[in-house]
Amino acid sequence: MGEKVLIEEGFRERRLSEKSVEDFNYAISKVWEDVHFSWAGGESNIVAQQRGVKVTLQVIERYKGKNIVIGTHGNIMVLIMNYFNERYDFDFWKTLEMPDIYKLTFDHNRLKEVQRLR
Repeated sequence: MGEKVLIEEGFRERRLSEKSVEDFNYAISKVWEDVHFSWAGGESNIVAQQRGVKVTLQVIERYKGKNIVIGTHGNIMVLIMNYFNERYDFDFWKTLEMPDIYKLTFDHNRLKEVQRLR
């Protein structure tokens, strides 16, 4: 109770494209097929993942031994999870509900367990 909410820019949703895409399903499929591909003005999966993982590791280190809650968007969440375990991929992302809640348990910087809470 009474905890501060901190905004960590690295957890923002990935920018798919500078402009609205005509076919979202095609656009999102394309970036997952080629992790280095990006639409004009957007982030590739690898760039977004590196950003998300960097802040995740910083938060884990900063709050070592404590429980933390992170609120973010599904795509960046799955990209972060995918870094630690490749089973969290595009097919997994497509199964997310909105909203969805996952509990990730880490041992230092190693993902030990993922549990869906909602």
